[in-house]
Amino acid sequence: MTEVLDSYQLLLKGSWITIQLTVYGSVLALVLAVVFGLAGTSRNRAVRTLNRVYVEFFRGTATLVLMFWFFYALPLVGLRFTPMFAAVLALGLNVGAYGAEVVRGAINAVPRAQYEATIALNLTPAQRMRRVLLPQAVALMLPPFGNLLIELMKGTAIVSLITISDLTFRAKQIQSSTGETLWTFVVILVLYFAIAQLLQLFVRYAERRVDRMLGRRPDKRDEKLADLAASAPGSGVG
Repeated sequence: MTEVLDSYQLLLKGSWITIQLTVYGSVLALVLAVVFGLAGTSRNRAVRTLNRVYVEFFRGTATLVLMFWFFYALPLVGLRFTPMFAAVLALGLNVGAYGAEVVRGAINAVPRAQYEATIALNLTPAQRMRRVLLPQAVALMLPPFGNLLIELMKGTAIVSLITISDLTFRAKQIQSSTGETLWTFVVILVLYFAIAQLLQLFVRYAERRVDRMLGRRPDKRDEKLADLAASAPGSGVG
């Protein structure tokens, strides 16, 4: 155990690479999810078909196979990617396909009355989406997006197969040099869990912010004002 903890610098370096992969992959996945999720709600049949092709292909393809394809196969036809770029691309494309379905489902889950109200207000399709439908859909998207974010982070454990020195790669190095198999993987198990909890806290914070923006959760300042008003003389509370 002591030998494993003495290698904390390697573990920290590996953790930093894992966090970088998670952040970059999540940004790419989010962009793809929004773009293709909105495409899935389009009235244009060609645009909806594009959404289905992307979702069905990348959702049905293993991340590891995509990673190998980008890093080992494409160089044979002249396209070369760095290991980090290949890993982020594979993770983002795969998780983005799942995210696109989350976006499409959340937008379709907004009550029909809200859509009809935007028509009554004579809003353009872009205004309907930007001002009414999408803000409400975001509140529905965040919990499943949190799950996808954690799944993406756990998926980074395979990037060592394309020479990236992530947390799992560093753990194998420590295991080889110390012979400590049990404690090495106990430590990285705890580290992966800690990173997942940080991601979950971030998503929960985002959920609270969105709820306040939509008026579903009172702001703390409003709560304090309400408490002061309730305790004021003549308020009827006594």
